[in-house]
Amino acid sequence: MQSGLYVVGTPIGNLADMSPRAIEVLQNVDLIAAEDTRVFGKLAAHFDIKTRRVSCHEHNERDVVPDLIEKLQNGMTVAVVSDAGMPGVSDPGFRLVRAAREAGVPVYVVPGPVAAISGLVLSGFPTDRFTFCGFLDEKKLRDDNKIPHTIIYYESPNRIMNTIAAMARIMPERKIAIVREITKIYEETIIGYPAELMTITPPRGELVVVV
Repeated sequence: MQSGLYVVGTPIGNLADMSPRAIEVLQNVDLIAAEDTRVFGKLAAHFDIKTRRVSCHEHNERDVVPDLIEKLQNGMTVAVVSDAGMPGVSDPGFRLVRAAREAGVPVYVVPGPVAAISGLVLSGFPTDRFTFCGFLDEKKLRDDNKIPHTIIYYESPNRIMNTIAAMARIMPERKIAIVREITKIYEETIIGYPAELMTITPPRGELVVVV
């Protein structure tokens, strides 16, 4: 393998979405920087990935990155993975990539599923322009409503009904799609105006909200 940093996408639910290239890279790099080594351990066991791993998450990323960069500058191959999906998309990873770029270390991407893009496609809403706002912040909803094109959020099942109520107050004229459990058995897309969705059974699982 060429030395450098490999940004590796992993499944967001369905293990069959793991690409052969991702498996090969993770089996052959010198070190894997994982958001949660215990979560990654389950994936690693399934795909027979025995590579040494270290934690690299939002609480220790600033401290871990310099050591990883030193290893990369010494010719090691390092892969970075998040718990699910693409590292850096509302997950740790961008600081490591930025530091590698600044240090002149080669960076490669091994593409994988992204919940935000999958939710956007499933919604049937316009895809020519969209803004991804990460995890929804109700305090910013009025400003977000000024965005004229499609908006994508991540949301917690514990807050989704409050979010729908807030959208009914702030953006009642905009249709929303609640996409849950993408690629899993209970995948579902619920579409309607916020006021119409206030009486639905609270959706469970991993949620993407598209406006």
